[in-house]
Amino acid sequence: MKRRPLLSCLAALPLLASGCATLAPEALMGTGDLGVVIERATGSVLLVNTSHHTVLARVSGLGDLSHASVVFSRDGRNAYVFGRDGAVTRIDLITRRITAREQQAGNSIGGAISADGTLIAAQNYTPGGVKVFDATTMQLLADIPALTREGQRSRVVGLADLPGRRFIYSLFDADAICIADCSNPTQPQITRIDNIGHQPYDALVTPDGRHYIAGLFGEDGLALVDTWAEQPSARRILSGYGRGQQPLPVFKMPHLRGWAVAGRHAYLPAIGRHEVLIVDTTSWTEVGRIPVAGQPVFVMARPDGRQVWVNFAVPDYHRVQVIDTMDQRVVATLQPGKAVMHMEFTPRGESVWISCRDDDRVQVVNTATLATQASLPAQAPSGIFFSARAQRMGF
Repeated sequence: MKRRPLLSCLAALPLLASGCATLAPEALMGTGDLGVVIERATGSVLLVNTSHHTVLARVSGLGDLSHASVVFSRDGRNAYVFGRDGAVTRIDLITRRITAREQQAGNSIGGAISADGTLIAAQNYTPGGVKVFDATTMQLLADIPALTREGQRSRVVGLADLPGRRFIYSLFDADAICIADCSNPTQPQITRIDNIGHQPYDALVTPDGRHYIAGLFGEDGLALVDTWAEQPSARRILSGYGRGQQPLPVFKMPHLRGWAVAGRHAYLPAIGRHEVLIVDTTSWTEVGRIPVAGQPVFVMARPDGRQVWVNFAVPDYHRVQVIDTMDQRVVATLQPGKAVMHMEFTPRGESVWISCRDDDRVQVVNTATLATQASLPAQAPSGIFFSARAQRMGF
C-alpha cells in the first residue's frame, strides 16, 4: 500500500527537476557547430556559430596568441587555447567564459588532447619539453624533458595524439621523434627515435592514427614513422624532391596536419617552392606535384577529399587556390582579402571560413559555388578552429 505512492513520486522527479530548472537559452545550445577564431593582436577569441554564420561572443584576456592553436574536449564543450606565451586557457563554449588558465611555460606553439579526452599536452620552445595536464583539473601530471644528445634542451614541434593515451612529437634541435605513452600519466614511458633527419619543423598524423610524418627544414625530404610497428623507426621519404633546383628563401614555415590527406593521397607543401607535392599513402612515394601561385603554407583537404585549398606566404598572402583532386590541378584562384592566415572547413565541407588578418574580417565561402556567404568583422584574425575537431585524430 505504501509502495505505489513512493514509486509515483520517484517517477515524477525528473519532470519536477526539469520544471524547476531555470536555464538560459544559450545553455540549451549544442556545440557541434561552434568554433573559435583567434584574434592574435588583442589576445582575444571570437566564439562563432557555423550554421548561422554569426559571432556569439568575444572572450578576452588570453595573452599572446601568436601562433595559437586550439583543441576541444570530447563533448565539444570546452576549447583549450595554447598561447605563444606558454599559457593554456580553457574556455566553456556554453557559458562563454574562461574556466581555467595555466601559465605552464615561457614560449609554446601548440598542444594536443588525448584520445580519451582526459589529458592535455603542451609542446614548448622555452624551456622545451612536453607538459601533460589533467583535462578536468588542469593539474600538472608530467613534465617530460626534450634533450639533445649533448644534454641541451630542445624545442618541441609537431605534437599530436595517438590512440591509446599516447602523444608523438618531434625535437627540432635534436633531430629526433618521441612517443610518450601516458597510460600512467605521472610516469610516462618514452620511446625515442634518433637520426630522423635534420630540423623537423612540424608534422601530421594520418586520419587512421598509424603514420606520423615530420617535415624536415634542414634537408630535402620528410621523416615517416609507422606507429603500428612493434619497434617504431623512421625512414626518409621524398628525399631530394627539390634536387637540381635552387631553393627560394622561405618567408613562412608551412604547416602539416592530418587535414592534408584526401583519399589515398597526401598533399604536402614543398618548402621554398611554388608547388604542392602529391604522395601516395600506400607506397609513400611522390606521384606528382601541382604548380601553385606561391609558397604554400596551409594545404587543406575538404572533408570529402574532392578539393584541396591552399594559402601562401608573402608576397602572395592575398591569394587562395583551389585544387580539384580528380584532375590534380588548380581550378580556381580567389582573393578573399589581405593577409590570409588560415582556413577551416565546416564538418561536412559545404563552407570554408578564411581569416583575412589585414582586412579585420573572416570570409565564409561556399565551396561548391565559391560565392561569399558571409563577411564577419574580427580583430586581426588568424587561426580558425571548429569543435568538430574533437572527433578527429591528430587534431
